[in-house]
Amino acid sequence: DGVTEVLAHRSDNLRDKFIEIPCSEDYDSHKRFEGCTPRKCGRGVTDAVITREEAERIRRVAERGLSLGGSDGGASILDLHSGALSLGKHFVNLYRYFGDKIQDIFTEEDFALYRDVRQRIQQRIAQVFGISSSAMYLTKPTFFSRMNSTGAKTTHDEYWHPHVDKVTYGSFDYTSLLYLSDYSEDFGGGRFVFMDADSNKTVEPRAGRVSFFTSGSENLHRVEKVQWGTRFAITISFTCDPEHGIGDPVLG
Repeated sequence: DGVTEVLAHRSDNLRDKFIEIPCSEDYDSHKRFEGCTPRKCGRGVTDAVITREEAERIRRVAERGLSLGGSDGGASILDLHSGALSLGKHFVNLYRYFGDKIQDIFTEEDFALYRDVRQRIQQRIAQVFGISSSAMYLTKPTFFSRMNSTGAKTTHDEYWHPHVDKVTYGSFDYTSLLYLSDYSEDFGGGRFVFMDADSNKTVEPRAGRVSFFTSGSENLHRVEKVQWGTRFAITISFTCDPEHGIGDPVLG
C-alpha cells in the first residue's frame, strides 16, 4: 500500500481541514453546470457542522430502520428516499413492505433532523468549494450503512474495493459521509482511505464527523474491512444536474 498518512485522527476535533487537489478529467465527459460543476477539487473533514449528540440521534434512526431487516453479509443499507432496505441477500421497499407501521418506527422529528443535517452539510460543501448551495441537488443513492465483520454473502457486501464515485454514478459531483460511530471504540478497521499515487490518506470515523470530497478520480477511495464491532454512517451525495435531483424523504 506504500505510505499511509492519517488525515484525521479520531481524537482530533477539526474545525475545518481541506486539501485541494487537481481535478480529474471525469467532469469533462458530462454536461457542465456553471457555478456548481467542480473547478476546484479536493477533500475536507470537519467536526464542526454536526454535533455528537445529533449524530447519536441520527444513529438511533438508522438502528431502528435497520432492525427491520439487515443483510446476511457484513454490509446493510437503509435508504429513506427510495425505501430500499437490506433483507437477507436482497432488498425490500421499506414503505411498501411495512406500510402504515412505518409511523411506529420513525417520527416526523427523525425526518426533520435528517433534513436539517443534510442541509447543513450541503451548505458547508458549497462554502468550501466556492459554489452556490442552491445550485447543488441531493442525488441518489443517499443512504445509511451499517457494517460489521460478517463475511460477504453477495457483491453488495463487498464494500472494501477501491472505487471512484463519478465512475460508479455519473450524476455524482460531491460526496459526503457523516459518521455515526467511533473508530477504535465502536468498531475496529473500517477507516476511510483516499488512495493517491504516492500514498494513502485515511480518515478515522468519529460520531458527528463529516468527510466530503469531489466525486471524480482525483478521490479514488475505499473503506477498510471492519474487523470487529459495528460501523454506522450516512452517505449523502450531491449532483449539479437538476434532472438527477431527489427530494428529502417524507414520512407516510
